[in-house]
Amino acid sequence: MYTASQLLDKINNRISEIQFVRSPQGLYEPVEYVLSLGGKRIRPVLMLMAYNLYREDVSSIYDPATGIEVYHNYTLLHDDVMDRADVRRGKPTVHKVWNDNSAILSGDAMLVLAYQYMAASTPSYLKEVMDLFSLTALEICEGQQLDMEFESRSDVTESEYIEMIRLKTAVLLAASLKIGAVLAGAPAEDATNLYNFGMQMGVAFQLQDDLLDVYGDPEVFGKKIGGDILCNKKTYMLIKALERADAKQRKELKQWLDVEAYEPDEKIKAVTTLYNELNIRGICENKMREYYTLAMKSLEAVGVTEEKKKELKNLVKLLMYREM
Repeated sequence: MYTASQLLDKINNRISEIQFVRSPQGLYEPVEYVLSLGGKRIRPVLMLMAYNLYREDVSSIYDPATGIEVYHNYTLLHDDVMDRADVRRGKPTVHKVWNDNSAILSGDAMLVLAYQYMAASTPSYLKEVMDLFSLTALEICEGQQLDMEFESRSDVTESEYIEMIRLKTAVLLAASLKIGAVLAGAPAEDATNLYNFGMQMGVAFQLQDDLLDVYGDPEVFGKKIGGDILCNKKTYMLIKALERADAKQRKELKQWLDVEAYEPDEKIKAVTTLYNELNIRGICENKMREYYTLAMKSLEAVGVTEEKKKELKNLVKLLMYREM
C-alpha cells in the first residue's frame, strides 16, 4: 500500500511531465499555468488510493487520474471568471493574468483534454467509467446553476444548499473514488460505498470551506477571507444566520446584504460579528461532523481490511482539520 503522500508525489510527477505540443501557444499557456499552481491533488490521489485498496499497479491508471485533475482545474478556471476571483492557491487567477475570454476558452480545452485522459481507461471498464464521468460533469453544471440561482433568492433553505454543494463539489470526489475502485475490479458494493464515502466527505469539505472563508487564515487558505460575505454568497453560514436571527439581527444582516456602497473590511467585520452572536461557527462545525461521521460509516462498510483503509482515514482527518 502506498501512502497518500507517495501517491501525491506520483501524480505531481506525472502532471509535471505533461507537454502541450499543439498550437496556438496562447490556448495552452493558461492550461500549463493553472496546472503548475499545484494544490492538494485530492481527487486524483483519492482515485489512486481507491484503486490501491485492491491493486498495487497504480501507474496503470495515471491517465484517468490525470483526467480527473485536469477536469477539476477546468471547473476552477470557469468558477473564477463567474465569481470574479482574483486569487487561486495564492496566485493570480487565469482571467487576471490573461483575460476572461482566454480563461473560458482554455478551460474548454481542458474539458476536452480531461475526456481524452479519462478515455485511456482499461477498455473492459471504459463505458462504466465514461458514463459516471459524464454524469458527474453534468451534475456539477447543475450544481453551478443552482448556486447562481441562489444569488437572487433570499429564501434558500438548508436542504437546498446541501443539495447544491453535493452536486457542485461532492460528486467529483465521489466519482474519483468510485472510478478508482471500478478500474481495480472492486466488488460493486464496495464501489458504491466508496462513492457514498466521497459524497459525504465532499459535503463536509464544502461546509469547511464556508467556515474558512470567514474564520480561516488567508496565508494558509490561499484566498482572501470574507469573499463570500462581500458578494452576499448564499453559504451555509448565511442561510443559518438568516434562519436564527431575531428581528433586530435580521434587520442588520439584511441591511448589509442590500447595501451598495461600503468599506469591505467594515462589512466583513459586521457580518462576522453577527455570526459570532448567533454561534454560526459552532452550528457549521456540528454539521461538518455529522457528514464526517456518515462518511466514516460508509468507509467502514467497504470490504477490505482496516489496515488498508487506515491511510484513507488519516487523509480525511488531516483535511478535515486543516487551517482550523
